[in-house]
Amino acid sequence: MKPDVWLVRHGQTEWSADGRHTGRTDVELTAEGRAAATALGPVLARHDFALVLESPAVRARDTARLAGFPDAEPDADLWEWNYGELEGLTSDEIHARGPEWRDWTVWTGSPPGGETISEVAARARRVVARADGAGGDVLLFAHGHLLRVLAAVALDLDPHAGAHLMLDPATVSIIGTEHGVRAIHVWNRA
Repeated sequence: MKPDVWLVRHGQTEWSADGRHTGRTDVELTAEGRAAATALGPVLARHDFALVLESPAVRARDTARLAGFPDAEPDADLWEWNYGELEGLTSDEIHARGPEWRDWTVWTGSPPGGETISEVAARARRVVARADGAGGDVLLFAHGHLLRVLAAVALDLDPHAGAHLMLDPATVSIIGTEHGVRAIHVWNRA
């Protein structure tokens, strides 16, 4: 039987609150983000995990620590999508770049100088494979877009299906198994 994979998006940052594409820029949690991360602790403490991984980004590491997992193992495959030239921009700022950008999202086009969805999905598949070999349930602290792609590939869906899975900061989602098939058990629960 496949392990349950628990997904935790990091707490709020100034950039996430402003809707800025935050890939590799290391921004810290806001006071609200720290409080929300701390509030996750009691929920997560009720469960045993065979493996706990975190993105190397400070916002994910701090969320893990505040939620009661100071020894989470960094995994570079859990970094957020590399937005390249679009790093730090809001969707409105990107759409204002010209008519060819009017309807752009990370789901419909690769960011210039950044990662393609196929590259993000390859990283996500490596994390899922690692989870499958953990010998028990797995907890991941990472980022919104990356976790949405990870959920899609864990469910054997096209990575673009992540566009349909909204994920708020400091929430818990669980990919479980029913009759041997991965399925969403919990999604976007604060």
